[in-house]
Amino acid sequence: MLMQTHEARLSALREELKRRELDGFIVPISDEHMSEYVGSYAQRIGWLTGFGGSAGSAIVLQHTAAMFVDGRYTIQVRDQVDGNLYEYQSTLETDHAKWLIASCEKGMRIGYDAWLHSRGWAQDLAAALAKKGVELVATDGNPIDAVWDDQPAPSPAPAVVHTEEFAGKSSAEKRAEIADWLKAEELDSAVISALDSVAWLLNIRGADVDRTPVALSYLIAHADGTAELFIAPEKVTPELEQHLGNAVTIRDRAEFTGGLKGMAGKTVAVDPDFGVAAIYQALDEGGATTVAMRDPAIMPKAIKNPVEQQGHRDAQARDGAALAKFLHWLSHEPSKGGQTELSAVAKLREFRDETGVLKDQSFDTISASGPNGALCHYRVDEESNRDIEPGSVFLCDSGGQYLDGTTDITRTVWIAGEGDKAEPNDEVRDRYTRVLKGHIQIARAIFPQGTSGGQLDAFARQYLWEAGVDYAHGTGHGVGSFLAVHEGPQRIGKLSGGQAGTNQELFAGMILSNEPGYYKAGEFGIRIENLVLVEEQDIDAMEGVYLGFENLTWVPMARNMLDMSLLTAEEKQWWNDYHATTREILAPQLDGDVLAWLEDACQPI
Repeated sequence: MLMQTHEARLSALREELKRRELDGFIVPISDEHMSEYVGSYAQRIGWLTGFGGSAGSAIVLQHTAAMFVDGRYTIQVRDQVDGNLYEYQSTLETDHAKWLIASCEKGMRIGYDAWLHSRGWAQDLAAALAKKGVELVATDGNPIDAVWDDQPAPSPAPAVVHTEEFAGKSSAEKRAEIADWLKAEELDSAVISALDSVAWLLNIRGADVDRTPVALSYLIAHADGTAELFIAPEKVTPELEQHLGNAVTIRDRAEFTGGLKGMAGKTVAVDPDFGVAAIYQALDEGGATTVAMRDPAIMPKAIKNPVEQQGHRDAQARDGAALAKFLHWLSHEPSKGGQTELSAVAKLREFRDETGVLKDQSFDTISASGPNGALCHYRVDEESNRDIEPGSVFLCDSGGQYLDGTTDITRTVWIAGEGDKAEPNDEVRDRYTRVLKGHIQIARAIFPQGTSGGQLDAFARQYLWEAGVDYAHGTGHGVGSFLAVHEGPQRIGKLSGGQAGTNQELFAGMILSNEPGYYKAGEFGIRIENLVLVEEQDIDAMEGVYLGFENLTWVPMARNMLDMSLLTAEEKQWWNDYHATTREILAPQLDGDVLAWLEDACQPI
């Protein structure tokens, strides 16, 4: 009989922990590759607690349990996770070690799955708990899997070739560059465990993780340019074998641990952020010397080659036309009544499907009406679905996966009603305009080589800070090329936020989002997001190398939400230039009423 309630599932887990002589267990949102988004088989925290966010963790003890989330999910976790079963903890205030030390007694044994956590995390937590006499124990298999009766199996979808037409560089060239790096660092091999790194390096894609076109696999790259791909046999096609050639040995994914243990005497690089504790353990047991170094595919993957850059431009232009059709629809249909957040998701997907080349969404669309917009990473379902009400703010954050690029765009609009609901109130206009001003500052930023995303973050927040408000998420994240919509290592965010990537130097060729926002709990949310490409600047008498951003996203913004008194002449000029280019790019793709709407939306202010 399937366990339908989260209380029953929590009880079953506790019984399983007793059977294993464990006093507790730590549950992350993760898979064996430390992915941000994971396959359905790895959605353990969702099954256990009901939480649907993309970042968070739980700790279950026999007498208590807790959910840990950051500021993005403060409201969402309370909506989705039963407070009678779990305490709510903020990761900014309480980490795993602090909570466990306060909650555990001497002699307790706390379990963790070594395939779902980094070695550094395990070492640090074990050392902290040891001071209180509490032992951290790597489990033999995941205890949640033992009680999850209807756990989905990993996807059997085949891996497919991502052609050089879109990749811009052959897998052989990429592997040769990795081999040169290994030789320069006096290393024999590197374990590549991040799914998007394997996909990028081999020029392959898959369908094993919703919204991210990757195939569940591991790669060991060697200094002689050869590699070993560990992947389930059912995923291997003749086309894949021909594409990879003789230099890449294909092995069963189940042989990965044995392959690691067979590297005796080798010096092997493992990324401490993506190489789970179990990988280090297997290498150590096999007699290899491990060196913690960044995955050598990460930087070349982040710095897009000219083909990838042009692919992004093409994908954005195509996607922008679909968004224009959607915004035209939003301009009149919801005001008639009868439209919901879910109907908006379906309509936007319909417009993207009309391109004929959409492969998938790049993430689950955030379609948020009124107070749901205040949940900055809200995901609509049948239970939370709200009507899109006239006289309210509607926020839509969405993206598409195309062979030539990955898109991510947010637009916030006013759904017009009658009378005093026809136009946004002064507070909405003020907040929207302050978000826009910050967006413009990032878009127009010029900065010297060596600048990190963290150093730019305050540009986006300054006008909100002037009003005594802020937002609890980063300002920008990296984006892949027909890969992960969230791609490191670059990031724009607060230097004090503790998140990886804010100290990463920005290089020409990197793509980031530009997405400041504002969220008023219980009322509305505002976010304006475009993607931008880092590019070198040509400045007269330039002293050194300076960088700036090329805008990639071209979709009209909401003119009727502006407070014109807050905009400078330069900002108005930016707005007019942006919309003139938007019209130039999108108009040839549109006709009829949508084209007329576009012409009006792009009129200068």
